[in-house]
Amino acid sequence: MTIAIKTATTLRGAEWMIKESQPKDTFIPEDFTEEQRMVLQLCHDFLQAEVHPIIERIDALEPGLMSSLMDKAGQQGLLGVSIPEEYQGLGKDFITSTIVNEGLGGGHSFSVAVAAHTGIGTLPILYFGTAEQKAKYIPKLATGEWKGAYGLTEPNSGSDALSAKTSARLSEDGQYYLLNGQKCWITNGGFADVYTVFAKIDGMQFTAFIVERGMEGFSQGPEEDKMGIKGSSTVQLYFQDCKVPVSNVLGEVGKGHVIAFNILNIGRLKLCAATLGGGKATLDITLQYANTREQFKQRIAQFGAIQHKLGEMAIRTWVSESALYRTAKWVEDREQELLAAGKPFHEALLGAAEEYAVECAILKVYGSELLDYLVDEGVQIHGGNGFSAEYPISRAYRDSRINRIYEGTNEINRLLTVDMILKRAMKGRLDLMGPAMAVQKELMSIPDFGAQEEGTFAADRKLILHLKKALLMVAGGAVQKLMMKLEQEQEILLCLADMGIEIFHAESALLRAMRLCEERGEAATALQIDMVRCYLYDAADRIHKSGKDAINAFASGDEQRMMLLGLKRFTKAEPFNTKDARRRITAKVTADGYDAL
Repeated sequence: MTIAIKTATTLRGAEWMIKESQPKDTFIPEDFTEEQRMVLQLCHDFLQAEVHPIIERIDALEPGLMSSLMDKAGQQGLLGVSIPEEYQGLGKDFITSTIVNEGLGGGHSFSVAVAAHTGIGTLPILYFGTAEQKAKYIPKLATGEWKGAYGLTEPNSGSDALSAKTSARLSEDGQYYLLNGQKCWITNGGFADVYTVFAKIDGMQFTAFIVERGMEGFSQGPEEDKMGIKGSSTVQLYFQDCKVPVSNVLGEVGKGHVIAFNILNIGRLKLCAATLGGGKATLDITLQYANTREQFKQRIAQFGAIQHKLGEMAIRTWVSESALYRTAKWVEDREQELLAAGKPFHEALLGAAEEYAVECAILKVYGSELLDYLVDEGVQIHGGNGFSAEYPISRAYRDSRINRIYEGTNEINRLLTVDMILKRAMKGRLDLMGPAMAVQKELMSIPDFGAQEEGTFAADRKLILHLKKALLMVAGGAVQKLMMKLEQEQEILLCLADMGIEIFHAESALLRAMRLCEERGEAATALQIDMVRCYLYDAADRIHKSGKDAINAFASGDEQRMMLLGLKRFTKAEPFNTKDARRRITAKVTADGYDAL
């Protein structure tokens, strides 16, 4: 008996779990327009010309330097790519704005400053501001004349943002709100002109405010001495009866959480793009080192142990890239649907981002952990030199670590992933029950040994289908067994999230390889097929481990044995020589670079 997974051309959020996608409906980086490729190159050229030569000065927090670099980026149009032309932006599509985040992702502290400005520093006002607020602030933010920042985190409220203590009360004359409290870890805080700050009116109504530098009662602390991204301005903000005009309330009173959480959806996807750009830069410098460093009278890139590392670095980078742009296209398509339905600009993009909030969280986790993996292996390949500040890999290593913490820690994002999926199922937005019940019936039946699908990717597609069954089986079993107690079993939720993250990325990579194979032929996509099969082979084992840990945490006796047997069946991959495949991949990237893949 087989699970009834439907085929769809346009998937809604999380539907990839229960519906089968087709290559022809999947957007891949090879679909970039010529203009988009030029934008990507413009970003790389900007970093090469303006940022990398003065990276030491940036890390030293030379006064005025980061702000001047952002001025230059604004002159190139890099700060207003996704802002409508009526506000002095370029009005480009979501994919192009994602490309900019990737293209500038190798800029270390500079990329952090730009991402904060163009994301959380600008988007709250663009999406939730009144006509007057947008007219006042957005054109200056789009050009870089003014710099933006975002004040949400407090010393005692990080992941639990709604427990913030900063307060606001209406002045006696009704003209101002008086803010009192402090914010910490504020990126761009040392030089920003405009801040989106969250406070509770009368200690109750969580609300966003637009605060300008220079407002009475507003001050900042000294720059933080951080482990990494040292050139990124990070300060605390202080409010002592800070006078904010009533007209500077952003959005609705008491609805600050709507702004905070919706902006984070977009920010998570864009962070994945930045980590992808940083990851590609890391892979490039590691390849250069492995090609020039000699030991035992040969380049270290010729040793099998190093080839394994370089090959796996390339594979995971390619997989992340596949999932990122697959999702970015979904967001863009949904935005266009909502615009066509009459939704205003800000509601369309926010609605699209909310639709794919699950995928945005998944991308953030995978992208940030990918970059940490790449810089760690990069240091290892550099050996002792990797521990020297003279080599750029050491800066990449320090700068990477923060990505797993901000935009919601990876633990929070994993928990959110499962929570959002289950809530959508309960609300009828996602039909998990039917497919989950079908998997349970399949476990109780004789396996189907009928006619098998043929073709280059038949076994790969079957494995993806089975991996989805494994997730549905484990998740369904956990929900049935634990019911409302499941939300307290975070270890199980983390296992379920890891299964989903692996499946989404594996499927995205497979769909990309299938598209390329259809368009170029099997011989011309041999390396892409190698990458997909290496990843699938290893992902099946990782999914089996996560599933086994979850099952053993909630099941026992016959139920446990049956589920473990089912998990073993669903995660069984065809034998594949990953060693030779990685060597072929490494030979290509060491000769021609990552972009040759």
